[in-house]
Amino acid sequence: MNVLLVEDEPRVADFIDRGLRAENHGVTVAQNGGDGIDLAKTGDFDVIILDLMLPDMHGYDVCQRLRQDGQHTPILMLTAMDAIEDKIKGIKIGADDYLTKPFDFDELLVRIEALVRRSHNFTQRSNVLTVGDLKLDRELLEVTRGGESIKLTAKELAIVELLMSSPGRVFSRTRILNQVWGYSEDPLTNVVDVYIARLRRKIDTKGRDPLIETVRGHGYRLKAAAAA
Repeated sequence: MNVLLVEDEPRVADFIDRGLRAENHGVTVAQNGGDGIDLAKTGDFDVIILDLMLPDMHGYDVCQRLRQDGQHTPILMLTAMDAIEDKIKGIKIGADDYLTKPFDFDELLVRIEALVRRSHNFTQRSNVLTVGDLKLDRELLEVTRGGESIKLTAKELAIVELLMSSPGRVFSRTRILNQVWGYSEDPLTNVVDVYIARLRRKIDTKGRDPLIETVRGHGYRLKAAAAA
């Protein structure tokens, strides 16, 4: 995913930039609205994160200019203004989503990825994910490894789908909580670890090459080398 970040506050820009790059996304930072408009017109971006309080113009004006010029790249507005009328105005002039500061990075990540998925809804999504000899049929909700059926609960299936969607990519516990349970904090302190342990007993058993890896201090991933 290629992201255009229009943000003039250095600490916020650096926080988002480092976080997105850690997730293997490309980031281009514009520190004012004029540069943001010029960069957005190249059409090289999957999503735009747009701060509203910019030094040269308001983010609303940036959004409106882009939409008037026929730019359809998804826009997430990022601001400290949390009044409902501000959110309504942003959506009316062409924004796709609205997130207020301060924010949790994993929520930002989930939101922009959802925007990109929706913008690419014309692309047929494969119903079958394959990583090595592990297969997930999204339509039938069936998981097999080496042709052998593995019975999983709904939450286990959701975790497997998340990990299989990007083999080799590390998913933090917070990210898994947000994606699977909708929580920003773990109410049980170790629910992700418990479910990962269950999945390992079901998927990485019988002498098979372990697919689920722990990246200490960061989270979990599915072994990229096993990706078909």
